[in-house]
Amino acid sequence: MRFKPAALLLSLSLASPLTALAACGVLEGESFRPLAGKEPVSLCERYEGQVLLVVNTASKCGFTPQYEGLEALHQELSGRGFAVLGFPSGDFMDQEFDDEAQIAEFCTNTYAVKFPMFEKVSVKGEQAVPFYRELTEATGQAPGWNFHKYLLNREGEVVASFGSRTRPDDPALRAEIEKLLGGS
Repeated sequence: MRFKPAALLLSLSLASPLTALAACGVLEGESFRPLAGKEPVSLCERYEGQVLLVVNTASKCGFTPQYEGLEALHQELSGRGFAVLGFPSGDFMDQEFDDEAQIAEFCTNTYAVKFPMFEKVSVKGEQAVPFYRELTEATGQAPGWNFHKYLLNREGEVVASFGSRTRPDDPALRAEIEKLLGGS
């Protein structure tokens, strides 16, 4: 069988964008600024191939102490291709500071948060950013309060949704993460 170089190159160039799209799932085309930062980060480029826990956060909420568990989870599993991504939101009783620098200071000084935190966004209803609309559509569950969690597999597909009451050390959440990481 004889290969035609031009046809082979054409087929490879056409396959690449489709492969990238499939690998990024809901992350495709999504860019957000790091908290109090200036330059947007492409979620697909930065987190492609990782298991992700996407969380809408707030600094003045009864669930705010979950920052500690989220950071512990991130620190423990980041070497295995896992990341927690935090998205501050004031959608629920305005329980988040307006100023992103103040949010960053609170997270750092109060909970020593080092996992990636992004710009303050809206996560519910018509005002929700497209990324959160996609997460909601994929699971049929919109965040009902702060610290709602969406779990994404390495292909960027949303595989589970966990409500605010589910703590970062919850055995069911941990089992789902381990399954996606290929652990026990």
